[in-house]
Amino acid sequence: MADVIVVGGGAAGLVAAWRAATLGHRVRLLEANGRLGVKLRISGGGKCNLTHDGSPGELLAAFSREQGRFLRSSLHAFDNGAVRDLLRREGVATASRENGRVFPLDRPGSATAVVEAFETLVRRAGVEVRTGARVTALEGGAPRLTALRLEQERLAADCFILATGGASYPETGTRGEVLGWLQTLGVPVRPWFPALAPIPLLRPRPAWEGVSLRDGELRLTAGRGGRRLAAFAGDLVFTKVGISGPAALELSQAAERARRGGAAWLSYASHLESPEGLDAALQAEQRGNPHLKAATWLRRHLPERPVEQLLQEAGLAPASALKDLPKAARRALVALATDLPLGEPQAVPLARGEVAAGGVDLAAVDPRTLALRGWENLRVCGELLDLDGPIGGYNLQAAFSTGYAAGSL
Repeated sequence: MADVIVVGGGAAGLVAAWRAATLGHRVRLLEANGRLGVKLRISGGGKCNLTHDGSPGELLAAFSREQGRFLRSSLHAFDNGAVRDLLRREGVATASRENGRVFPLDRPGSATAVVEAFETLVRRAGVEVRTGARVTALEGGAPRLTALRLEQERLAADCFILATGGASYPETGTRGEVLGWLQTLGVPVRPWFPALAPIPLLRPRPAWEGVSLRDGELRLTAGRGGRRLAAFAGDLVFTKVGISGPAALELSQAAERARRGGAAWLSYASHLESPEGLDAALQAEQRGNPHLKAATWLRRHLPERPVEQLLQEAGLAPASALKDLPKAARRALVALATDLPLGEPQAVPLARGEVAAGGVDLAAVDPRTLALRGWENLRVCGELLDLDGPIGGYNLQAAFSTGYAAGSL
């Protein structure tokens, strides 16, 4: 029986503390906030997309090759089925949607129900839970951590598990400072980088706030007309300062890297019609319905609110009849409908991401135990690791699985 301190009461920390306690260890769980699972409570807008129902192979393939290899051992030890079974036994039934995303069955406060279930598990296992306990420093050096410094005390233990999260949503307590402390101790780390975040645009469209684009893909190129860098099929929604929605979140990391590289351009391409097919249809419309207004035609292919502004920016009068459009104007109209230009991204905010890329270098961690290489009593798990999967429950599953492995002492 060992004395174990788990730092961080989020998804990974809760599972790590529960697992270690069920194996007979004396466990203290330290959470800086006044309650456990603060970020987990707001995940999925409070609905909590807690995992994905794919096979282990499908879940691993959602991450980069390096990250998938690292996760293999912990995911097989505690997979999505194990998470769902654990919650079911605590009275939280879950269901899969058509896209494979798993949520608690619709009920008020779904995310809170998930947190409360894990808190019940932790307390029942005998874990000493301390909230409002912010760690301010780590003491020791390889191969052993000797203690943690809090604001008013020093805590020693036989083993330490760090599950302090990343650097997104700092209002939830995930400030990311632990990464710097580990780097000072000689642990290889990769700097925090924004991921799964809304994308601000150099030319925002505040008047379009709330307008959605569907049935297409967000494309990232190296400047306007440049080579394609990345694309993601999914919905997009305009915000006051830029774009959000699944497509924007997925491309945010690539957009920020391209922006820092000096050339980035975004557009939204329709999957419904090709430029060639739509151009042919427009020419037929010019012959069959020559007095139809350009704005009326474009509203068939785009949401109504942006249409007049888009036409004006393209040098087209909204009231122009189709019969009066020369070839260049016709092609400009088709381009708006099939590959809507969004423009250059601004700096993507690290603080607004659902997760943060970067963290402890995976090569410095034993993937079976989550122990830091060269350290006898220090383990890391969850978002503190350099793991960043797509939206859809993958990142929470990685947190649960790595937390379970770290707590398997």
